[in-house]
Amino acid sequence: MRLQDALHLIYPPQCISCDTLVTTDFGLCGACWRKTPFATGLVCDQCGVPLPGDDPGHALRCDDCITIARPWSQGRAALLYRDNARQIVLSLKHGDRLDLARPAATWLMRAAEPMLKPGMVVAPVPLHWMRLLKRRFNQAAVLSGALAQLASLAHCPDLLVRRRSTGSQEGRDRDGRFRNMHDAIAVHPKRLKMIDGKHALLVDDVMTSGATLAAAAEACIAAGAIGVCVLVLARVAKDA
Repeated sequence: MRLQDALHLIYPPQCISCDTLVTTDFGLCGACWRKTPFATGLVCDQCGVPLPGDDPGHALRCDDCITIARPWSQGRAALLYRDNARQIVLSLKHGDRLDLARPAATWLMRAAEPMLKPGMVVAPVPLHWMRLLKRRFNQAAVLSGALAQLASLAHCPDLLVRRRSTGSQEGRDRDGRFRNMHDAIAVHPKRLKMIDGKHALLVDDVMTSGATLAAAAEACIAAGAIGVCVLVLARVAKDA
């Protein structure tokens, strides 16, 4: 008997969301899977939000991405930020459920496939050092590291830094979120060679307005990146 089989006899696999017994490690039971909204089918090419209709064979953008100038070329989301997906994000972010990074990386990989390029550098959206001390880890870095390993791409967890504490974006309207993040993120001076002339894939846990990702993408472009794509575990959608 293999060691893993023996361990399964002692510790049967459980649903990552509700602890119901399942057949594979790091999986969702049927009920939780049905309550987890994956961003699939026809999606906006810049933020990953689902779009109505059939695939026309060319890239489409949602209303937000038509009206807001995005400094990145493509964007995708694995989940929609509601129902069980919201609980998964909050469990990772505030519940110290670092084990969720493994299944999340699989979902992220599936969403990211149209954007991946050889030699791409994967990096997380950074936390300010004061928030990092309080939280003890950057959930975006946990996700980006797991994804980079799965995709066999270079990972640079400290590529970007927050120049100042921006506080929470909650409670701010769209314009307020962008003003709050203006010039708040920069490429770490010791990592300039890592990004110059490269494609970057920026990873975060949640995208709402896109203000934080825009600040991060602008910093990469200013440092010489030839292209930036963004990837989030969950996208806040207007109908959520």
